[in-house]
Amino acid sequence: MSYETAIARMYALGHELANTASQKFDLDHMRVLLEALENPERKFPAVLIAGTNGKGSTAATLASILQASGLKTGLYTSPHLVHINERVRIDRAAITDDDFAAIHDLVNRTAERLVTEAELPWHPSFFEMLTAIAFEYFARERVDIAVLEVGMGGRLDATNVVEPRVSVITDVSLDHQKFLGDTIPEIAREKAGIIRADGIVVTLPQTPEANDVIGNTILSQSAKAVSAVQYVPPVSPQSPQYLVASAQAEGGYVSRYPLQVMGKPITVETPLVGRHQLRNVALAIAAAEQLSQQGFATISAAAIERGIRETHWPGRFQVLPASPDYPEVVFDVAHNPAGAWALRSTLSAPYEEARLIFVFGAMRDKSIGEMAEILFPLADRVFATHVDNPRSATPAEIREAARRVSVEIDEASDVVSALAKARTAAGTRGVVVVTGSIYIVGEAMRVLGARI
Repeated sequence: MSYETAIARMYALGHELANTASQKFDLDHMRVLLEALENPERKFPAVLIAGTNGKGSTAATLASILQASGLKTGLYTSPHLVHINERVRIDRAAITDDDFAAIHDLVNRTAERLVTEAELPWHPSFFEMLTAIAFEYFARERVDIAVLEVGMGGRLDATNVVEPRVSVITDVSLDHQKFLGDTIPEIAREKAGIIRADGIVVTLPQTPEANDVIGNTILSQSAKAVSAVQYVPPVSPQSPQYLVASAQAEGGYVSRYPLQVMGKPITVETPLVGRHQLRNVALAIAAAEQLSQQGFATISAAAIERGIRETHWPGRFQVLPASPDYPEVVFDVAHNPAGAWALRSTLSAPYEEARLIFVFGAMRDKSIGEMAEILFPLADRVFATHVDNPRSATPAEIREAARRVSVEIDEASDVVSALAKARTAAGTRGVVVVTGSIYIVGEAMRVLGARI
């Protein structure tokens, strides 16, 4: 089977959330598929990371730390910016087209046989297939450890079939309410489903509602709770600004601050900037420290320092410097209200006096109106656009959702035209901010040639 055929068959299954309305989540189905594949998920140790915001950044930082420690490290994340291969990586290198096609063929033939033999009621979903492909790839390549980002929720997510060495829960907020519940406690309950009996859970204090659910789950499972709060630097009006310009940073900025880690002083220098990212880095440090106590002896303070510095997680406040052809661009995936607040806060430091032109698009099932009310007041002008995705809101739908915001909103039929209009509006001194859906950000990065 060719790579092109494999990708076409994956997308023919529909979007990873598309079939959840008619097919209920059931980890038993995932276990049947994996057993037929000889349980690849049992052939490597793993860390499992759930949360609403920050789980991808935490996963990427932790994977970079583990790689800097000399460990062959798998990383499974979702969704992707441009290519599906981005979701499955070993030591930062994405799975090759040939490996993806070969493993997809195995997993797909296995799934079809199980359906024919009535071992499965229907063909596995897009996300179940991709998760099985990742597990098989990591097992074949004999990774020392894999860092797995939960796709959605946690309790019934396809990744939750592993027995993690460490479970990590990032910040919990409202998102995917159609599938996870309408309240913070309901959503937190789904995230807390990755906690194992007598297991280790790394987290941080957050809203009282989320804290109650996560804390009670930890108690009921007799798990060990590890707070990463000691690794979050304090921020107060008297504190220095942690966001600094750096020639070494691909995006032009880093967050830099001192910490004591594993009894030694280090300087954290992360390209993931913003107050919210300080929490994600802290979670990654705490998780790495826990792993160092479980036989991964090469994890050291020096490796943690280096791994944080070398983290690459594109599309998260990534800056493309101005060129003769285009003004400065900020790419940031802010796909829900919590992400929008994080972006607004981060923009305030380096771009407080800048003229901002927004290119914005979002999925129809997101809280577009609330996101617009958070972000659009910062903008001199907004270009609403969309991508070729059945879930993508049209520019007209975005304008309607943002009707209470007074900023001028123009419609652009696609990302290419939105970028062209934004370039004209920004002139030579403005800054273009591309945000909203990861698919909007990914398409814009592809068009402008930013590093993925």
